[in-house]
Amino acid sequence: MKLITYTAGIEPRIGVVLNDGMVIDARDCLEVYLAGRHRQDAKAEAAFMVPADMTTLLARAGGDLSLLSEAVAASKGKGSLSIGSVTLHAPVPRPGKILGVGRNYGSHASEGGLLVQDEPRLFVKVGSSVVGPGAVIAYPALVSKMDWEVELGVVIGKPMHNVAQEDALSHVAGYTIINDISAREFQFDVKPPQTSFAKSLDGFTPMGPVLLTADELPDPTHVTLCCWINEQLMQKGNTEDMIFSVAYILSYISRYMTLEPGDLIATGTPSGVGCFRDPPIYLKTGDNIRMEIPQIGVLENSIGDKRR
Repeated sequence: MKLITYTAGIEPRIGVVLNDGMVIDARDCLEVYLAGRHRQDAKAEAAFMVPADMTTLLARAGGDLSLLSEAVAASKGKGSLSIGSVTLHAPVPRPGKILGVGRNYGSHASEGGLLVQDEPRLFVKVGSSVVGPGAVIAYPALVSKMDWEVELGVVIGKPMHNVAQEDALSHVAGYTIINDISAREFQFDVKPPQTSFAKSLDGFTPMGPVLLTADELPDPTHVTLCCWINEQLMQKGNTEDMIFSVAYILSYISRYMTLEPGDLIATGTPSGVGCFRDPPIYLKTGDNIRMEIPQIGVLENSIGDKRR
């Protein structure tokens, strides 16, 4: 399934994007399905199982979204809406934790002349930096080296603590696209470097357009990622180039902290970022950023005016 957080009225809802591009409301769909199976209080049960918040939905599902999947299949698209008639938000609007992995593609480490780490190099992005598809990102007033990074985002579906690598992917709810926007002056030009701060400014974590459930992407080791700035292809890579696989990253993190439903892992970027070009290229007001992972879709955002 392709899960979304959207609004078509006042309150956010969780929906499913169908194969024809239409959107069906997950709670309403599940209620109809449960009523058809003569559940005593289908409305209340559906409301509990499909709240308005993606993190809560994942926690209540306990890693099993099969009932919702059955309901969507049985609906045959009845009651669906045009995706153009709804407003898409980040699939997980406020993750509990956002952890990023630096220098995780061989090509990216090489372009920056950076050492390859023996273990994943981790940083934190704060939840308030998350925005959704189509958001206009205000250019921070005191920043001049705003850069892009297309990344495969991994969303946790059930708690994991000290999980072996071979079992790690069973804890994944799904995958999304992340733009790990970075203020390079804070990442590289100050001592000590402030990587987490550089990547946590307002609007610096665009996410979307959907959360592709893990059953739709059973092998995340062969995934193509692309990024265009103003229609110019800047990044094209594949997760085959990852130094640490998704499974290893999750297992490694879980040795030290518990990962919970709705937590987000940004797994690194391939080569082609702006700061390592000759001469460097940085984002500017009016730029359009388009990122694509074919299985997931397209995440598109633009850069607004300097914030005062």
